[in-house]
Amino acid sequence: MNGPAMSGAAASGPAMSGAGDLRLTWVQPEDLIGHELAQAARDGRDATEIERRWHEAGGHPAPPRAGASPAAATPRLRALAEELLDELALLESPLAVYEPTDLAGIRAMCAAWSPGRGAHGTPPPADAPAGAGAPTHPLADVPPRTACGPQDLKVFGATPAPTAVPAHSAPAPHATEALPRTDPAAGPATDTFTRTAPATRAHPEAPDRPVHTTANTGPARPSPVTVAQLHAAWLGRAAGCLLGKPVEKLPLAGIRALAAATGNWPLRSWFTAKGVPAELTAAYPWNRRSAPTSLAENIDGMPEDDDLNYPLLNLLLLQRHGREFTTAEAAKLWLDELPAGRTFTAERVAYGNLLHGIEPPRTAVHHNPFREWIGAAIRADVHGWTHPGDPTAAAEQAYRDAVLTHTANGVYGAMFVAATIASAAGQGQGQGQGQGQGQGQGTDGDVHACLRAGLSVVPPRSRLADAVRLGIAVAGEHARTDFEPVVDLLHSALGHYHWVHVVPNTALLAAALTHADGDFTGSICRAVSGGWDTDSNGATAGSVAGLLAGHPDRLPERWTAPLKNRLATSVGGFDGIGFDTLAEITHQLAAPAPAPEEAPHP
Repeated sequence: MNGPAMSGAAASGPAMSGAGDLRLTWVQPEDLIGHELAQAARDGRDATEIERRWHEAGGHPAPPRAGASPAAATPRLRALAEELLDELALLESPLAVYEPTDLAGIRAMCAAWSPGRGAHGTPPPADAPAGAGAPTHPLADVPPRTACGPQDLKVFGATPAPTAVPAHSAPAPHATEALPRTDPAAGPATDTFTRTAPATRAHPEAPDRPVHTTANTGPARPSPVTVAQLHAAWLGRAAGCLLGKPVEKLPLAGIRALAAATGNWPLRSWFTAKGVPAELTAAYPWNRRSAPTSLAENIDGMPEDDDLNYPLLNLLLLQRHGREFTTAEAAKLWLDELPAGRTFTAERVAYGNLLHGIEPPRTAVHHNPFREWIGAAIRADVHGWTHPGDPTAAAEQAYRDAVLTHTANGVYGAMFVAATIASAAGQGQGQGQGQGQGQGQGTDGDVHACLRAGLSVVPPRSRLADAVRLGIAVAGEHARTDFEPVVDLLHSALGHYHWVHVVPNTALLAAALTHADGDFTGSICRAVSGGWDTDSNGATAGSVAGLLAGHPDRLPERWTAPLKNRLATSVGGFDGIGFDTLAEITHQLAAPAPAPEEAPHP
């Protein structure tokens, strides 16, 4: 995920003649209000009257792809936007019962922290009986949903029934069988959702220090992750990000057409402008900021991207404050080390909130309509890399980072990624047979177990969990076909979300990893070819698949050689650093192997 800090005249260079020339992206109230209205619709909050007032006053909808509208609002309209943002914040969501933001509420709902789990929250095996490891907290009795929010109910043909109380069931949240069939072609779903329990506090005060839930006694143990695995993970994250950069923000049809024009569809290598007809690039222009450094003919090392900046920042966080860092310490580090112009969406809003004296976790909610977008998830890799084999510890560490900027599904996305990566990091060194030169490469890692670990830390009735299960199920049903039908079904079901929202992007990530069976080339190419936030999805897929490959030599050279072991960044002290050095630093920060529990849970 990347984009300009400014748009319009200020971005293009002419001297500014007035306030209207400064179009700072992702923060202007007149642009935020449209996104907050869209978030309210996703949440089932009735904002009809607020929306009417906005439009009658001359307000515009949210920009569909850019971070700012072409022209600034009048002072009167901007003041109204700020007033309406405050009013929207007071509307309660009927989905809050399924989607707590406080860690205690998340733990209570999730299988990873339930009695009967394996050591350190590892999920039951795929063939475990239905309901194994299901949560025992009273909120576990909340009826399951089949959709991802009120507008999704329309897609799947279901209708909300706030007063109905259907029979309860608690399927295992890690099992794909728990997903009702949501293929639109298979007919409408008819399940309902209710509000039968009080909503958990959405924005609690963040604890000063984390509460440990993982055993860590006995003599020191070496980390189960190797430097080679981490090297492959860093390279994988960079290559996947770089693959997606030139087509970020493009619609699905454009990505497919540009790749097909050069014989690169299904996607299997870098995008190139060579041989693409001019009329095609006019219809689907490459990302103007990224194309000069990310098309095949232009790649010369890894250019700067926020998908790599945040892992670097989190290395600094762990170096300075250790794995017990607080959210406040993360916020201070941002102010010290992260240039404001290198932040986007939720991160930029939270950064501005910090500068206005607003403290975490309120930084995540004050005038922040992007709090359930993908930003926290792209910061989560380091939390997984440094807790190999310990998904719950990784998820809790990611939580303390995420609540600086995100809530609910936005936080779950980070926890899901961290736990998935922690599981991959703890699976060994990937003794596959591939030697890194062909279409893919072998791996002994089980990507499906990794995804189950990721789901085990996500509230099972949340929209994020629904979407991930949908992605896994659809990919499984099309395992013997190409990936296009999977993508088409996901876009049909989830295409009403913004292209940077965490829900559709995490569904696509899970589908890509499932369909590719963890293969490196297959994983990053599927993630990018599915559209939406292409560079962020490619980056996370590459991180997981790189870990499972286990060694840089098992990644195809066409992906790693152009990186030239060099990363550009504006995060202080890291510009020009090599991925091998980053792997060494990360390994020094990794937790030791989790201690076995003294006795199994009853």
